[in-house]
Amino acid sequence: MEFTVSRADLVRELNLSQGVVEKKTTVPILSNILLEADGDRLLLTATDLELGVRSSCPAKVKKKGAGTIPARRLLDYVRLLPEGDVQVKILENQWASLVCGRSKTRIAGMSRESFPELPAMPAVLAEIPMGVLAGMIAKTIFAISSEESRFTLNGALLVLKKGSMAMVATDGHRLAMVESSGDLAGVTGAYRALLPRKAMAELQKLAADATPDSVLRFAGDENHLFFELGSRMLLSRKLTGNFPDFERVLPKEHAHSVSVNRDEFRGAIERVAQFSDERSRGIGVAAGSGELKVHSSVSETGESEDSIAAAYDGPAVEIGFNAEYLLDFLRAVATEEVTFLFKDAHSAGELRPGGEKADNYRYVIMPMRI
Repeated sequence: MEFTVSRADLVRELNLSQGVVEKKTTVPILSNILLEADGDRLLLTATDLELGVRSSCPAKVKKKGAGTIPARRLLDYVRLLPEGDVQVKILENQWASLVCGRSKTRIAGMSRESFPELPAMPAVLAEIPMGVLAGMIAKTIFAISSEESRFTLNGALLVLKKGSMAMVATDGHRLAMVESSGDLAGVTGAYRALLPRKAMAELQKLAADATPDSVLRFAGDENHLFFELGSRMLLSRKLTGNFPDFERVLPKEHAHSVSVNRDEFRGAIERVAQFSDERSRGIGVAAGSGELKVHSSVSETGESEDSIAAAYDGPAVEIGFNAEYLLDFLRAVATEEVTFLFKDAHSAGELRPGGEKADNYRYVIMPMRI
């Protein structure tokens, strides 16, 4: 195999594969990226058996063929080359010869024979605006459980229906749900799938490289989910198991609500959290006439209290929450105001963005003792 490719194009596509390639693996071939040259394109494929990414870029192909090269080493080296074209040749011993200007390098590769085959993408189920999907991921990914034993909570539930799309994530202590209304091309019935956290993070990378109006082609088979954006495709194994009945967890109504400035609320929590218990991260949030107070308990490091103006005239109520859980929501929303809804000190609290449809984004947090 022999081809010439632009250094900038190669670096861009190699960057995309780095989150997928296995860094520490007992299967050496999974640390490599598969390069296939044919026609006027270079096809790049990486996988860790759970996640796979395939992309391509223009190339001048002198001799078609395929080979695999260690992905991290190839990117680290090509990134240091000067701008221009890189000539790549896979030799008979599977080593790769790279020439760029006056730089010449050979990298030990492996035969493509042992590289896993990625499944082909089935018929498209839906066409999803990339910006909408990326926004939903940003508002839910932090609520995914990091406990490996709770594998059905190690991802988010994606629900496609005619006229709407929703994403839900929970770790048992909090739940984030975001919904987007509008018809999606291709959706004729209901479709549910559990999308792993790692796949969601890779989709965010795809979105960062895409234009705001890009459309993602989505498909799924019995075991995999497929996301195609232009010449790039990400595929992921589905998480198996049953996601909790999240609709049962969502509060039906709240006795009280407080509207506050998002930045002021976030600033108060960040200051007070410096003095919260390092393990529980617990702080108290107290609603009173015309204000919302945030305070920490007395600890070895000290204590702190902050208050902000709030539109509230109900009874005094204080609830304990994990400060990081509150901050995750406040960092994810962009609205100037947020609404804090609650019933009493022992019931779950809920945060919603101000100025948006009430059901568009809901974030439910269980109370805690402080």
